Amino acid sequence: MFKFFKRMKTVVGSELNAMLEKAEDPVKMLEQFMRDMEEDIREAEGAVAKQIANEKMLKRKANDAQALVDKRQKQAESAIEAGDDSLARRALEDKQEHAKQAEVLNESWARAKSDSTEIREKLDEMKKEYNQMKLKKDSLKARAETAKTKTKMNRTMSSVGGDESRQGFERMEEKVLQYEAEAETSEDLSQSARTLDDEFEKLEESSVDKELAALIEKMNK
Repeated sequence: MFKFFKRMKTVVGSELNAMLEKAEDPVKMLEQFMRDMEEDIREAEGAVAKQIANEKMLKRKANDAQALVDKRQKQAESAIEAGDDSLARRALEDKQEHAKQAEVLNESWARAKSDSTEIREKLDEMKKEYNQMKLKKDSLKARAETAKTKTKMNRTMSSVGGDESRQGFERMEEKVLQYEAEAETSEDLSQSARTLDDEFEKLEESSVDKELAALIEKMNK
């Protein structure tokens, strides 16, 4: 009858930790335990229901037997009042037989009631343990997901900061510096070229001014 609670003892005992240590995925292992416990709870509920039904059946039979005992007692009294001792004797004999049956049935009912109380308590304990395991599973699942995310991020960060990535970044930085240097050199050359042209333009402007001054002087004369 109590075989349904065997796995619960395994789950809550030291065997669980040992099995989880060997499991590749603790979350999946815990979910399997939860499914096993759910199945055991359903089986245990069925066993409890049968035990309670058996308890009620025994109680009903014991009550029926006791009712016949009371009935035969009254019939025996009625027979004596009627002066029929033989009938009274038969009623008392049947009363004693049902009294024995009632006693046996009451004893069986008492044992069945005790068993029902015990397995119902164990079922309640199992359900309580199941709820605790469910909360623990949800917590462990969240922690496992967080750990996986952290591991993935750490691996990504390690890859980003690796020698190969760093060397590639440094090469790109050197390229940018080279481009900037080339741009500055080109700008300097362009500036130099513009300065020389400006000087020649100023020189040409100076010649025109001289010619203009000469022309004005001539016209004034």
